[in-house]
Amino acid sequence: MERCRIVFSGSGGQGVITAAVILAEAAVIYEKLNATQSQIYGAAARGGSTRTDVIISDSEIHYPKVIQPNVLVCLTQEAYNKYSAIIRPGGLLLTDSRFVKQEKKIDARQLELPMYQMVMERIGKPIVFNICMLGAIVTTTQVVGSDAIMKVLEERIPAGFLDLNRQALDLGMELAANFK
Repeated sequence: MERCRIVFSGSGGQGVITAAVILAEAAVIYEKLNATQSQIYGAAARGGSTRTDVIISDSEIHYPKVIQPNVLVCLTQEAYNKYSAIIRPGGLLLTDSRFVKQEKKIDARQLELPMYQMVMERIGKPIVFNICMLGAIVTTTQVVGSDAIMKVLEERIPAGFLDLNRQALDLGMELAANFK
């Protein structure tokens, strides 16, 4: 497998760090890959800027930070403005169409999905926005399977919320498949 370097960015409270942890755990525990996950918080835990790096590989990972991601997720305009220049040429830039207006021409495949809007329309609970985004990542990168993500969710969240998270994961996968 080619090494996958992902940067998730947004604001505190959007669940980008939780999504990154779930992805890294799915890779290590259920896909038997190597993974690192590290994070940077802005001035405030909720509302401040947030960045988290995930590296997934079938070989050893010697440095846990991502310098040039081949996948960049920006869930706020601030994150897009701050990080869009670091994406590896030919990489994938994933943004949410409600929160980010792509302004620059970037040497990357740009995927702008209405994730938040669709979560609110179909599920009605913004708390699973991050899981919808994770579904889009699973579909576009195929770095881990959706079953591995669900197994991590089963261990991390109360049983009463599993169906909600499954719906969000499926929605993200569907959105990404339709916009490929």
